[in-house]
Amino acid sequence: MSDPRPDKITPSDSRVQRKTALLNGINYSYLLSEPNGTTLNTIFLVHGFPDLSLGWRYQIPLLTSLGLRVIAIDMMGYGGTDAPEDVKYYTYKRAADDIAELAKQLGLSSIILGGHDWGGAIVYRTAMHHPNLISAVFSVCTPFHPPAATYIPTTERANFKYQLQFGGPDLEKEIMGEKKIREFLNALYGGRGPNGELPFDVSHGVYLENLPILRPSLLLSKEELDYYAQQYAIHGMHGPTNWYRNGPLNFEDDKAFLKVLEEGKLKFEMPVLFVAGTRDTALPPSLSRGMEKYFRSLTRGEVDASHWALWERPADINQYLKEWLGGMIRISEKANL
Repeated sequence: MSDPRPDKITPSDSRVQRKTALLNGINYSYLLSEPNGTTLNTIFLVHGFPDLSLGWRYQIPLLTSLGLRVIAIDMMGYGGTDAPEDVKYYTYKRAADDIAELAKQLGLSSIILGGHDWGGAIVYRTAMHHPNLISAVFSVCTPFHPPAATYIPTTERANFKYQLQFGGPDLEKEIMGEKKIREFLNALYGGRGPNGELPFDVSHGVYLENLPILRPSLLLSKEELDYYAQQYAIHGMHGPTNWYRNGPLNFEDDKAFLKVLEEGKLKFEMPVLFVAGTRDTALPPSLSRGMEKYFRSLTRGEVDASHWALWERPADINQYLKEWLGGMIRISEKANL
């Protein structure tokens, strides 16, 4: 891409504050970044795996420049947020209720919500469980999937076979300690071996035998990767990989929406932006086919990127966000005049 890479925050950036909140009995950690001028709205950002609130480092300066207060959450199991053992804490509904509780504690009656990877799945379900709270939603890479009448494990899809490894018992036992975690994260962020050895494949998972020989990923700096490894080492891998064990519980929670789905009334009333990564092998753009029927106002975008579109094509992602959010912010300003 010829455009210069946009500004980004660093792990020790003075433009963000590290905050904590007790949400429904769980201690959460999040990043707060305030706009320089008038605050026009608040946006919550939700990461996926294997990521952290810092995964939004290229987007936070852009969003604050638009007059938005930014809250980027470390989700359940990650970094400074608690990591309970029980998978019941890692459902979409639990995440949705915790996001709503944080908004309530901050005195917010309306928020914009953005997500990537698992975070994308969470923001759709949050808008379903708390539609009056969410004024707009965007998701990068993750398309909307409606509730299902019958439970079918995601691992039956060829592009989700890696989840057998992630949700199984062996990975978290193998990836222990900061050094090993660092190697594992480097693999998932695209580090390659000297002779083209693969770090990961959606049909297999991570090639654990290749971890020690992989060269550094080009997607993040040494300082950033060190920070990620340190944050993941706080709790280890059990909490983050619990997100791959939550399918049956999410299926049960989704039953609350089956009636409106069957009646053809499942419709998101708020504006929604979905940006796909054309080279995302886990979440290929084809998975979004037909999702328009669930949205009153859906804007689509695509970037030439893998699953890590936020970091690979930050200028393109930010341009989509600027155009989409800019229109809503201007409308909001006029309504308040």
